[in-house]
Amino acid sequence: MAGTFQIIGASTPRADAVEKVTGQARFTSDTMMPGTLWAKSLRSPYAHARIVSVDTSRASALPGVRAVLTGADVSGVLFGRRMRDVPVLAEHIVRFVGERVAAVAADDATIAETACQLIDVVYEELSPVLGPEAGLADSAPILHPDVNSYAGLPRTIEGNLNAFVTDTWGNGSIAKGFMESDVIIEGTYTTQRVHQGYMEPHGCLVWIDDTGRLNAYAPNKAPHRLKINLSDALGIATNQIVIHHSVVGGDFGGKGSPMDVPLCYFFAKMTGKPVRATMSYAEELAAGNPRHASVSYLRTGLKENGTIVAHEARILFDSGAYAGFKPVPAVNLPGAAHAGDPYRIPNAFIEAIHVYTNTIPGGFYRGPGAVQSNFGIESHMDVIAKQMGIDPIELRRRNLIKPGEITATGHHAPTMNPIGTLDAALAASEWSSPKPAGIGRGISLAYKGQGEGQSTAGVELQPGGAVVLRTTVFEAGTGSYTAFAQMVGEELGLPSEGVIVEPWDTDDGPFDTGIGASRVTRVAAPAVYRAATEARNQLVVVAADALGWPATQIEVRGYEVVRRDTGEGCPWPEFLEQAIITQATNTETEESPVASFIAQVAEVSVDNETGEIKLLRVTSAHDTGQVLNPMGHQGQINGGVMQAIGHSLMEEIGIGNNGRVDVASLADYRMPTTMDLPVLTTALVESEDGLGPYRSKGIGEYAIGGLAGAIANAVADASGLRVPSLPVTAEKVYAMLRELR
Repeated sequence: MAGTFQIIGASTPRADAVEKVTGQARFTSDTMMPGTLWAKSLRSPYAHARIVSVDTSRASALPGVRAVLTGADVSGVLFGRRMRDVPVLAEHIVRFVGERVAAVAADDATIAETACQLIDVVYEELSPVLGPEAGLADSAPILHPDVNSYAGLPRTIEGNLNAFVTDTWGNGSIAKGFMESDVIIEGTYTTQRVHQGYMEPHGCLVWIDDTGRLNAYAPNKAPHRLKINLSDALGIATNQIVIHHSVVGGDFGGKGSPMDVPLCYFFAKMTGKPVRATMSYAEELAAGNPRHASVSYLRTGLKENGTIVAHEARILFDSGAYAGFKPVPAVNLPGAAHAGDPYRIPNAFIEAIHVYTNTIPGGFYRGPGAVQSNFGIESHMDVIAKQMGIDPIELRRRNLIKPGEITATGHHAPTMNPIGTLDAALAASEWSSPKPAGIGRGISLAYKGQGEGQSTAGVELQPGGAVVLRTTVFEAGTGSYTAFAQMVGEELGLPSEGVIVEPWDTDDGPFDTGIGASRVTRVAAPAVYRAATEARNQLVVVAADALGWPATQIEVRGYEVVRRDTGEGCPWPEFLEQAIITQATNTETEESPVASFIAQVAEVSVDNETGEIKLLRVTSAHDTGQVLNPMGHQGQINGGVMQAIGHSLMEEIGIGNNGRVDVASLADYRMPTTMDLPVLTTALVESEDGLGPYRSKGIGEYAIGGLAGAIANAVADASGLRVPSLPVTAEKVYAMLRELR
């Protein structure tokens, strides 16, 4: 499937590539203002402790120090993306190793860091809660006694206050379903904390201008939402806050929170100077907002022929010390609803419980909740197949949901192509071909829709011939600006490199939901399309008036207008005397009616002496609509696969018995490199079932969600050993081999 397009569907270099590789792109850390102070934070060495006293006198006396703050100075100020439970600085209690206890603003970063070490804090250490099961225990200390008073709490909590959100989904009656089942199989699957891996750490530059307005640069993917978060936390009207555009050095879901902006605001207010804060990578790993660790308890009832009758999933998410790094109001990790997908299950109940613990607070990372739940269900499907003596592909085919059927959550399955995508993955991976001993193959299936939201775009045709696209989207590295330029080029008949992309600050453009949930293609693209087509239509009207041509016969072809009936042409910069300016807003409020199906196959070798695992090949099959930019599309698949390899085989932020993370730098936290990349095969199953003006679908999150299950299944196929926890490592396999011996 491919539309009849000139620009859309052609591989196009990144619109921001030259700026980034030549150093012209302006990141937050590149912006300096005269008199800027540096802010550094003193962080807690304890996972759970009472703050007895804080003495800042030595720090305040250090030359170059301009201000010192403690929790008492910002008492009662709580921030968060939706649920406001994060203090600017700890007050009375610290809840995780790495929490900010005090902070210093100084003339340079070295002085600020030195001053932090001069702050004397006396703690009374308390027993920490270091896992969700521990947090649910009757004997567990309540970490947030006032949680029911927090703004943004979805619903009042009854019972254990550590379980601050419980989300449920279901269909039919699981009691009836299990009674009708011939076989019931249970399993427990765990996933670890994983950092998003962006190379640019969190940072900000904050100042208060002459009119009293709060100004900020921050690598934030949802600047309008950040403005609202700051307004809510600081009690400042939104029209008194402006977030300036800054290039975002990688996001992957993790850069949507206020982070150090509230702290720098208080310093700017105290000193009257601009204040900068930048997290070190040690701080990122110990106090950022990684993907949540989880425990999934699954119980599935089946008929003797392998038909699923009932399925129950209970997922515990380790939220860490705070909930404020999650943006969804009622459902904290919406991907947890996929704990029964993509299968036809007439009787299902899914429960996701978010538990406060004394660990690093969790946030969003591509496929929030879905990565964890998919690892559980796809590992479980292979466990079921083995116990029942059914081929794992046949088990999946027998239960695979079809569009329009009722899902485990009680909704109609969206339009997608499950069978075609599965078949494409099997063919491309040579699934049925012979394999030697020690080689295994595993598969996983999933699907994902695209999020809701609002976005605005504007197109300006200038008398000199410049074509400018303005957007409320802050590009985070996914190639959005490239696709937008292609759309404008397509509608005006221009090469995409002739389109200048200029993002609006929050002052200049209306509200934008921000990127995330794979929503840009669905939400922002129609706004770009409408703004471009309206600019083209207005240019036709101007041309008809200026040239005396019939408007119905005028066509815009790049920098010319052409009469269809006579073939005459005229460059429009010659007669355009006043800029044509258009603006369009698109709002999507309903759940996406269209989704993309994903089937991924992993092939591994396992050394049955040492447990060494080698990932030999990955096949990633995707149900797509019109691909806007094949080069960028494949790049997103490659990147998603690499991230999935990381969390499947090597990455982990571990927590010791004292609550301290066991990685202090990127040297300790191993992420995959090109040396870890296996043979990658991509299979695209194109259709007309896309969204928006070009019938397209998102791709950013799609390659990351299912690979962990496929790898675990491949390891089990190669070795006969089921590793039910991520990451799947040689050490775990070796330990199991030793037990067998």
